[in-house]
Amino acid sequence: MSDKQIIIRPAQPKDAPIIAAALTMALGEETMKMYCGENCQSVLEELVRREDTQYSYRNALVAEVDGVTAGAIVGYDGARLYELREPTLRLIEERTGNVFTGVEDETNPDEFYLDSLGVLPEYRNLGIGGRLLTALRDKAFAEGFARAGLLVDTENPKAERLYLSLGFQRVEARNLFGHRMWHLQAFLT
Repeated sequence: MSDKQIIIRPAQPKDAPIIAAALTMALGEETMKMYCGENCQSVLEELVRREDTQYSYRNALVAEVDGVTAGAIVGYDGARLYELREPTLRLIEERTGNVFTGVEDETNPDEFYLDSLGVLPEYRNLGIGGRLLTALRDKAFAEGFARAGLLVDTENPKAERLYLSLGFQRVEARNLFGHRMWHLQAFLT
């Protein structure tokens, strides 16, 4: 392990650039361009600064390494998916003209959903992803959730190994934006 000082803290509006970058890392640049157009970073940052969207800073934790923001994770109550998705899709439509219908549900109403996780390349392999994931999962459990869920692309076994090592287990397969995903859950013990 590194001798760097790593701090996990609640996100603030000023963290919009790192949270937007984490969203892009998690979902892929091509998917995000399809989702929010060529000015994707600015659209995502606007979504993050709002309080009523899936990707709001209120739903995020960030990691600082020696005082530099290096990664972020976003998650929320799965029962609030539609409530949080509606203003997200509305803002994307206003900014890009893209209209989304029939978007697959990525979460269940009975779980806390760990939506997106990303760590800047220069800070990878320091354990930051695992620490962010553990912090948000444990926060969900402390808030009374009995399970936390996430999706991982079936073609990303390295990420799945991380999640499995942190107590997540496969519960089903799903499709999201044309990708086959494993739905994993961790349970409060």
